[in-house]
Amino acid sequence: MDRILIAASSDKHVSALINQLKEIFPGVKFSTVSTGREARRSVSEQDFDMLVVNCPLSDEHGADLAEFVYSSSDSMCVLLVKNDISDDIADKVEDYGAMVISKPLNRDLFYRAMRFTAAARKRMLGVRSENIKLQKKLEEIRTVNRAKLALMKYLGFTEQQAHRYIEKQAMDLRCTKLEVARKVIKMYEV
Repeated sequence: MDRILIAASSDKHVSALINQLKEIFPGVKFSTVSTGREARRSVSEQDFDMLVVNCPLSDEHGADLAEFVYSSSDSMCVLLVKNDISDDIADKVEDYGAMVISKPLNRDLFYRAMRFTAAARKRMLGVRSENIKLQKKLEEIRTVNRAKLALMKYLGFTEQQAHRYIEKQAMDLRCTKLEVARKVIKMYEV
């Protein structure tokens, strides 16, 4: 956890949150805003690991802000809301992966919830990274298959011959099968 954005309407709440979060995440850099509009701008311009919103803000409640954070960044969102409406807010934001914590804050519960949120973010980023790797691999397979089809169509190769040709060219030219496949596609699919 490197950067946390705190959105709270009063300086008193900001300093209380910073003090508690410093205990949980020592060495983290904090930025603060007082409105939903400022929070949206900050999230759009910078990368934050987490956004902690002390609801309500002066210009909005915070549930819409959680949706914005979900759709526009990799930040986790934690909403601190009054106990009597926490279940309603949780129902609204659960699809956005936002954590809702009831106020007044229980110190131990807050600590565990924040640690859980940080762990969930790490897990999410790991899954996202793996997804990107798999998408690249899938694109490579599609490109190689397109190249094999071009070799089969234009040179009369069998699938095994086309596959062997691409592999041999990659070894001989000391490049990847993807690079060979792109050259074949460029040559035959103009």
